[in-house]
Amino acid sequence: MIPSSKPSFLPYGRQCLDDEDFAAVTEALRADYLTTGPLIGIFEQAFAAAVGAKYAVVSNSGTAALHLATAAAGIGEGSKDGVIVPTVTFLATANVVRHVGGEVIFADVDPHNGLITAECLMAAIQRAKQMGLAPKAIMPVHLNGPSVDMIDIKVIAEKENLKIIEDACHAIGSEQAIGNGVTARVGACMLSDFACFSLHPVKTITMGEGGVTTTKDAQAAAKMMMMRSHGMNRDPLLMQNLSMANNAAGIFNPWYYEMLEPGFNYRATDFACALGLSQLRKLEIFARRRQELATLYDTLLHPLAPTIKPVPRPPSQATVLHLYAIQIDFAALNLDRGDAMRWLREKGIGTMVHYIPVHRQPYYVRRYGNLSLPGADAYYQRQLSIPFYPTMTEEDVRRVVETLTDLVRGNA
Repeated sequence: MIPSSKPSFLPYGRQCLDDEDFAAVTEALRADYLTTGPLIGIFEQAFAAAVGAKYAVVSNSGTAALHLATAAAGIGEGSKDGVIVPTVTFLATANVVRHVGGEVIFADVDPHNGLITAECLMAAIQRAKQMGLAPKAIMPVHLNGPSVDMIDIKVIAEKENLKIIEDACHAIGSEQAIGNGVTARVGACMLSDFACFSLHPVKTITMGEGGVTTTKDAQAAAKMMMMRSHGMNRDPLLMQNLSMANNAAGIFNPWYYEMLEPGFNYRATDFACALGLSQLRKLEIFARRRQELATLYDTLLHPLAPTIKPVPRPPSQATVLHLYAIQIDFAALNLDRGDAMRWLREKGIGTMVHYIPVHRQPYYVRRYGNLSLPGADAYYQRQLSIPFYPTMTEEDVRRVVETLTDLVRGNA
């Protein structure tokens, strides 16, 4: 048989599983519980310890993690509640605000790195007030993995009485500055009320589908745990209808439960948490490998600047990238981005755009009109995510850069 000359395909991201992961899931499947079993609490404790949080609440997706935090923060309880969301993010960040009845206040971002800044936040607050909305929270998005400057965000949030819900879906393992030269893991909630993570397959660690919300607020954690399971309470001490909860002798009826408020079915399975635990044990290994690959990309891409350059990240904090994002001057190359992506795919290089600014989506245009957010548009027009995951080899990275070099040379 004549061997194929077509190169192997490198996706922009993928899960990294090994025999330990397979064994952990198999063991969980053979146990007594498939869901709502002991691995839920074990995983939550391990995750909280890994990021330095007081409490962690696991759910079945990153979207669920965001939704639970938004609901626990009380968003939507006022008819004019607004939440500031940077427009360069995945749809879920904005959508969960609408799910709880709040209004989305889209914020612009730094055109170079896609992150919300203090200036962008202040501009969004002013626009919200002009719209007659009461800003109640800010959801800074740690796009690609680097943290937003949370010190500046915290100062403004305290002044404006805003809750802070970090969308940390890209940032597990990353650090952020918290003041006086000190850093903390994203998720410790040192400068926020909540932090939300996604454990989707392309993230740094995965549980298949899954999410985690961290907080330092015990009451908020308890509320989210209740809300992820239909809002049901089975704690005898919290029952309100005692005549139904107890028998004539005052003994609690073992079948009884109460719904204190409507919740959701956001429960994670035990076997998903088994995978999450196994993956969490390898977080530091994955983080180091991602940092090594990012450094190699930085070096090899340098000769292609300014036509192609990495999205900059803060040098003062340890960052674990979820995506390796680059900016390409497609206009200078006289090249259509879609054509470039198709050409790269033919060469075995998978790419993706992260993200279409959410304020451009038809639903939000109908609701809020056509907004001018030039920083977001500028970032979007040049952004491309290239292959990046721990099992990549150095030769894989060199191949990606060599193919990008051919793209530039063929269109210079």
